[in-house]
Amino acid sequence: MSLIQIGIVDKTKKLDPSLVHATAVALNVQVVRDLPTQWPITATVQYLSDPAHIPAGVWPVFLVAKLPPGEGGFHMDKHNQPYAEVIASHLNESWTIDASHEILEMLVDPYGNRMQSSKAIQIQGMDVVDAPGQFSYLVESADPCEADNFGYQIQGIAVSDFITPHFYDPVETAGVKYSFTGAIKRPRQVLPGGYISYVNLATNNWEQILWVDPNAPPSKRVIGSANGAKSLRMWIDGEMSHYKEGLGGKLSRDQAVLKAGQDSRAELSALAKTRGAMFA
Repeated sequence: MSLIQIGIVDKTKKLDPSLVHATAVALNVQVVRDLPTQWPITATVQYLSDPAHIPAGVWPVFLVAKLPPGEGGFHMDKHNQPYAEVIASHLNESWTIDASHEILEMLVDPYGNRMQSSKAIQIQGMDVVDAPGQFSYLVESADPCEADNFGYQIQGIAVSDFITPHFYDPVETAGVKYSFTGAIKRPRQVLPGGYISYVNLATNNWEQILWVDPNAPPSKRVIGSANGAKSLRMWIDGEMSHYKEGLGGKLSRDQAVLKAGQDSRAELSALAKTRGAMFA
């Protein structure tokens, strides 16, 4: 199995280089240690200090100040190779979860067109449950559990949870994991703050179940036919960008998760200094 290489690149020129480097190290642990326990993927993540120097074979993840309106994070270059852009600010560390999200989805589905057929779902009150019929789901490995509070920490860096292949199983099985952290408890469950995209095979339309605002009930959205000029994920990302822009300032990030990461890094830094003194 070939090795996929991911490179983290700061284009904002405002982020703390030590934080970007620490994030690359943590994301490398995630894709080397955690992701292969659920998906047959071999990859590494590295920190690239120069945006103008991208080694051959490396899929870059650019940290940027903003994206054009209606544009998502997943892209393909002119040779149809994947890369990503993640909005990042020196004022908020939430971009580490977003970078993890993009990398996980890029590795599980590098070209943005992976589909998985499984049971249909529907909204039932404040939950998403199985329904009669069959849907064809776009495999977006971080979307159903994308809210910050369902993430986890690696060396003080907040990273995203992700679904496992069992997420599409026909029935729930005891002892089976449906997301890496275990936050998702059954197949096709969408957690507050997440969403899922699929083709309704009865109508041949693309639809979504959206729980992007965890303070409101989930909702269904019909988005029609795909844009054949783009990969499915590029198209869906653009649709979601428009949708979230329409919500305005209603969405907020979980600062408790980010603060816990900062506190953890401070503790690890103090321990590292103590250990370094042992060798002085």
